[in-house]
Amino acid sequence: MKNAFGIFWILYMLFFAIPFPMILYYNIKSAEPPILGDANPWFALGLLAVSVLLWSIIIGNWFYKWIVINFVAKRNITHLAKYGIRRKADIIKSVKISKPGSKYDVYELVLYFKNLVNTEISQKTVVNDSKPQQRRFEEGKTVELLIDKDVKKMPYFIFAGSEVSFNISIIFLITMGWLAIVTLVIGYYIYSYQTENNGMGWRFIIYWHPLILCPAILLLCNGIFSYFLNRIINGKKGELELIKFKGIRTTARLVSAHKTGTYINAQPMVLFKLEYVDEQNRTRITDIKKIVNLLDLASMTQATIDIFYLKEDPDRIAFADDMENIS
Repeated sequence: MKNAFGIFWILYMLFFAIPFPMILYYNIKSAEPPILGDANPWFALGLLAVSVLLWSIIIGNWFYKWIVINFVAKRNITHLAKYGIRRKADIIKSVKISKPGSKYDVYELVLYFKNLVNTEISQKTVVNDSKPQQRRFEEGKTVELLIDKDVKKMPYFIFAGSEVSFNISIIFLITMGWLAIVTLVIGYYIYSYQTENNGMGWRFIIYWHPLILCPAILLLCNGIFSYFLNRIINGKKGELELIKFKGIRTTARLVSAHKTGTYINAQPMVLFKLEYVDEQNRTRITDIKKIVNLLDLASMTQATIDIFYLKEDPDRIAFADDMENIS
């Protein structure tokens, strides 16, 4: 359901980024043909340069996200296999989620191990088992992990002995798709010039021509989506994962808790003031905001709450309960 909703919004945004500006432009142009002789040629060339720059940014960004990022991930995994911090993890839950006849057996695991500062944590993860005959990922077994000591580059941990490989056919198809888009964009430049120049060069380009408006809208949508994804979703998750892998668990005393007046999906945001003692035996008081489910408002009145705090920055904290939900 979530995938279908995401696809709908992507198609919705693509319509307003590509077909809609073209429909608008060509309808207006047919009703009021531009007078190219009055256009400033240098201004037109400037708009052309802006158009090429915008498309170059978009196409380059797609090339990185669709193709280059696969090689970056492989490099990160290779680095992690060489320099990662080893930890033994107990498999406390194992569920096979792959379909019959799949190339690999896929398991959803819950692991229990010590993090980078030897605090015991549990972690959900999914693994492809290329050697099912060894039955390595059954409940009760122990596996070895390699954890990124800085918790900065994805993935933050891998299984010792993990092998990295590419599906060449998929990479090839993605590359062909990217090249097809490049060809379409170049083809549209050629088509626009041949059908609109009227012997006056690039003077037909105006600021709301699809060659400018389409990439501008795509960049705007990508910027909004990236901000929402990286700052609001991935940013929060990244902070939680950092504290989870490098944090110390302790019990904090609840000093106060009150609603801030902000609601997300009808759930109130609550400001908690907590007091706890760090490993240096120093008492700290800090604030943390959290969206609280209406069925869990009792957490605002409990005397103590389990938290994790970052060893090198004890004022950065997270609720222990939230750690159970990230994977």
